[in-house]
Amino acid sequence: MSLRSKRELLARIHGRYQRAGRPHKSRILSEFCATCGYHPKSALRLLNQPLRTTPPKRSGPKVIYDPAEVLPVLKAVWLGSDQLCSKLLKAALPEWLEHYERRGAPLGEAFKEKLLEISPAQIDRLLSSSRVKHPKQGLCTTRPGTILRHEVPTRGGPPDTTRPGSVEADTVAHCDDTTEGDYVNSLTFTELYSGWTEHRAVWNKSAEAVLVELKALEKVVPYAMKDCHTDNGGEFLNWALHKHLTKRDVKMPWTRSRAYRKNDNAHCEQKNWTHVRQLFGHDRFEHPELVALMNALYSQEWSQFTNHFKPTFKLLKREKQAGRTKRVYEPTPKTPYQRLLESADIPEANKVTLRAAHVKLDPFELKKNVELKLKKFFTALGNLNREATKLK
Repeated sequence: MSLRSKRELLARIHGRYQRAGRPHKSRILSEFCATCGYHPKSALRLLNQPLRTTPPKRSGPKVIYDPAEVLPVLKAVWLGSDQLCSKLLKAALPEWLEHYERRGAPLGEAFKEKLLEISPAQIDRLLSSSRVKHPKQGLCTTRPGTILRHEVPTRGGPPDTTRPGSVEADTVAHCDDTTEGDYVNSLTFTELYSGWTEHRAVWNKSAEAVLVELKALEKVVPYAMKDCHTDNGGEFLNWALHKHLTKRDVKMPWTRSRAYRKNDNAHCEQKNWTHVRQLFGHDRFEHPELVALMNALYSQEWSQFTNHFKPTFKLLKREKQAGRTKRVYEPTPKTPYQRLLESADIPEANKVTLRAAHVKLDPFELKKNVELKLKKFFTALGNLNREATKLK
């Protein structure tokens, strides 16, 4: 029985109990205890004290963030930022609220200051009803490379994340629950210092297509690639890529992951989930026409949105304490754009270009265009699947 129902029953019998004689009071008390589950002493206290006409005061601290006032703004930013976790959302709020106001929704300085002081735990409480479930997991399609594995060493020790230029590369298969036949793959290209990530779609994960996209990506990223780390798939361990990476005027270190050690490529694997799977899901893309549509999104809105407006955590060090590993992260999450601007290794000309590009961007507009292109993509996917079914 709910507390509200117990209060309603008490209000109905309280007056009758006060007016009743001793025998009748005993029966009313027994009925009240049997219905509500109260101990007789507790029931007597409730029936003998004056009936409360006002609801009891809420226990606990005073409510600072009224959901009716705060939730519409917080939810709009949370959805616009692609559902960041509470700690990352708090770090992203200052810049996102500026763009929120520019879109014709003034907040007021007092409200804005209060919202910027909100804690991650409070964000979780306010957004608890809006959380979404994660989709199913995908398949691993990495296949061992050739004898070239003996030419490419495994990386010894942890990767260098103290300077820009260290890159991890991997592919994501859009094959649903079967790896049979041909399908689209996404190439993930992650810089470890800043977290700057680029993606490109390739057909059938061919070594030639991967090499073409890697060359193109090197020209558009705002840093110089100094070393490269890949997994053991044949799309990377091939002589064409070996020649491209090692036969340069300035030799570039190239390493690979150990077999069955996915964590050797952890930075890239994490982006495979947050930047690819959460965007396109786990459906099967078995039509070459989809590659151009995916790259139109990857190279424009998605790259700008994730690199300029989505802060990430960065691990600073690990400490062993009483047999447990304690991970220490940056005090404040930052976007890849912010980390590159803070780096002394990035040329000033590159920083000027980055700032000029950033000023022109609006995260809400980027998010809107991402949704429009996704809708166009999945409409095309549905049409192609129906045409393929008719031909069978």
